[in-house]
Amino acid sequence: MPADPKAVLTGVHFLNGDVACCEGALAAGARFAAGYPITPSTEIVERFASRAPEVGGVFIQMEDELAASIALQGAVWGGAKSFTVTSGPGFSLMMEHVGYAAMTETPCVFVDVQRGGPSTGLPTLPAQGDMMQARWGSHGDYEVIALCPNSPQECFDLTIKCFNWAEDYRNPVVLLMDECVGHMTEKVVIPPAEQIDVTPRHLTDKRPGDYLPFKPCDNLVPEMAHAGDGYRFHITGVTHDERGYLAVTSQAQDKLVRRLCDKIRSAADQLTLVEEEGTEDADVVVVSYGITSRVAERAIRMARERGLKVGKLRLITIWPFPENRVRAVARRVKTLVVPELNLGQMVYEVERVAGGLARTVGVTHAGGGVHRPEDILAAIVEGAQ
Repeated sequence: MPADPKAVLTGVHFLNGDVACCEGALAAGARFAAGYPITPSTEIVERFASRAPEVGGVFIQMEDELAASIALQGAVWGGAKSFTVTSGPGFSLMMEHVGYAAMTETPCVFVDVQRGGPSTGLPTLPAQGDMMQARWGSHGDYEVIALCPNSPQECFDLTIKCFNWAEDYRNPVVLLMDECVGHMTEKVVIPPAEQIDVTPRHLTDKRPGDYLPFKPCDNLVPEMAHAGDGYRFHITGVTHDERGYLAVTSQAQDKLVRRLCDKIRSAADQLTLVEEEGTEDADVVVVSYGITSRVAERAIRMARERGLKVGKLRLITIWPFPENRVRAVARRVKTLVVPELNLGQMVYEVERVAGGLARTVGVTHAGGGVHRPEDILAAIVEGAQ
């Protein structure tokens, strides 16, 4: 279905990534947000607070990130598309409720604008240190979907994608931004509402007596119903059966948790978004994401000017990890160079998937700024030898 015309600021704009993210959320149908101020994400909900009344939306500033990350889930079950925004320290606090959303199959979006850490770290400066936390931060076995933009335009586009996939898979989805992308201002083209595909909530057409809220369809994803619409069901983070009632046995645990994971794992290829260029005859491929991918572009151009055969593979989908695409590239190159604003996170996923088919070299940076292109170039030159 197309987006709501009242929510879409059609045309060419110059927006920073945070504001573009908010506009994407509005275009995707988000009408509730809960949050707690934290640099460098606050501009997203500041924008939403000012825009929400125009489209019948609601923003609530909660007392902390824990409250924000559960309030949005209550809003979902009440019928709204909902999201919250935060940065590293707040994201850490939200981890329990990321797991709760996975267990209760609550479609919602978490936006994390990454900054330097650990702890309070560098509140106003960039890093990419939350990549593994986004996947493994909550306890137990579960899957998330996580996307990583590298421009304000993608902050708009991918936010819509996050909301659509949250609805399609009844799963929490994370938009993993970083301070540079959140605060940079660039041209953002917002198409007319009728050109923006928005996924509606997949509501059941079954009668209340016939509906089981956690009975999967063929794609392993159950249909939804909203509280107050006459359906009786129980929403709990405890292991449950298809009615939502407690079923604390090993058999029920295995059946439920395997399905929660398999509904995402079985769709991994459909969820994979990457940007690939020049990998067919490359000796070295630079695997990057977020703001680092833009610095890597300069390093790749410098390497090509030296006559080196260098390709790029930009990860847009981070989780589920694009294993098939990375492995296909690893089969035909000498070296995979992985620059990132942390001391080594996604590089280990690349190395695991490459499985010795190609050498994997990390170019680490603790954050607070971006890489020097020359440092990435040095790794490319070494990898080509």
